[in-house]
Amino acid sequence: MKKIFLIGLKDVRLAFRDRAALMLMLAAPFLLTLGMGFVTGRLTGSGSGGGVSEIPVVIVNQDGGEVAQALVDLFQSDDLAELVAPALLTDPAEARQYVDLDQATAAVIIPAGFTQSLVTPDASPVPIDLYTNPTRPTGSGVIKAILEEFNRRMAEHRVSVAVTVDQLIANDLVPPSEIPLLMERLIAQEFTADSTAPGIRLETVRTGPETVEFDVLAYLAPGMALMFLMYTVSNGGRMLLAEQSRGTLPRLLVAPLNTAQVLGGKVFGIFLTGAAQMFILIGASTLLFGLNWGDPLGVILLVLAAVAGAVGWGLIITSLARSPGQVATIGSAVMLIFGILGGSFADLSALGPVIQMFSKITPNAWGLTGFSILAAGGTLPEIAEPIAALLVMGAVLFTAASMIIMRRGLAQG
Repeated sequence: MKKIFLIGLKDVRLAFRDRAALMLMLAAPFLLTLGMGFVTGRLTGSGSGGGVSEIPVVIVNQDGGEVAQALVDLFQSDDLAELVAPALLTDPAEARQYVDLDQATAAVIIPAGFTQSLVTPDASPVPIDLYTNPTRPTGSGVIKAILEEFNRRMAEHRVSVAVTVDQLIANDLVPPSEIPLLMERLIAQEFTADSTAPGIRLETVRTGPETVEFDVLAYLAPGMALMFLMYTVSNGGRMLLAEQSRGTLPRLLVAPLNTAQVLGGKVFGIFLTGAAQMFILIGASTLLFGLNWGDPLGVILLVLAAVAGAVGWGLIITSLARSPGQVATIGSAVMLIFGILGGSFADLSALGPVIQMFSKITPNAWGLTGFSILAAGGTLPEIAEPIAALLVMGAVLFTAASMIIMRRGLAQG
């Protein structure tokens, strides 16, 4: 283990002595984050102090039931007054036109029968229609998060209300004809103006009397860091092939080291370099931008998991490439593709279900989801899924890459 650790430390020192690599590892993501911060107004004083606010949204309530009205009241509540600017319309086509003309970020259309579907036993809820503006991905994500949290709490409350009503029926305390109306009122009570507004994951989180606003840099900074992490891990793989072609690896094997220790040391070095890159970027953005990344323990564990997933992909690229040049070329292409698929440039919710499905193969998407949750006030248990997905991704890819590398003898020179 000590030998693996020493080989890894040696590779980290070499990586941070490479000025060209440092430019892409640290300077490039930092400068891109800085530039996008100016573009979004986060660093120029515009944009309400960096938080998303007064998102224009149009609402069409075709249902008229109490639960539908509760959703309308939620958007109009004091809790969301600084976050959204709702407008009520009656025509769904007109609402969509507002979005198409860039006069609104999203249109929320509550169809007829929405409330009735909730109070009818064994009926499937009628879905709310959300029509979003692709040119406003962050605001669209906020509205989507509000609806997702509303639906989640509604589904939970619907179950508890059904149990309560069953008890009332069993004890002959309510006539069957009044059951739908009773369920409607009980479900709607969960979202009355007097109840606490739902926690809005990713963009705004209710943590008590305070509201944590979404900072656009909390999305941009990790997005850029995760994208360039792919460069770092693929560059580590390139160095492995470069050492093989230069004959450096056989010199290591002259020492009392076996092939597994050499490969383990090289992989550990790539992992340490990627982790160092991420932590340096996190520290720099915290000091210079005042960015709050969230729960420190959650950030540390998520960084390590994201690096593990990225290292897995870097090793796969290395195992399949025939030369250091191929690793560099493929690694750069994968970095950009994963950046797009993973949401580094645009909110995935605006990119369609197909891209969202393919994004799951990238460490960028899982890592960005976790960082967004933490930045919005989430805790370690809430990022368990992204962390688990990244660790499984890293383990599977590492195993597959190791088998290919050992078969090709890349760690033997």
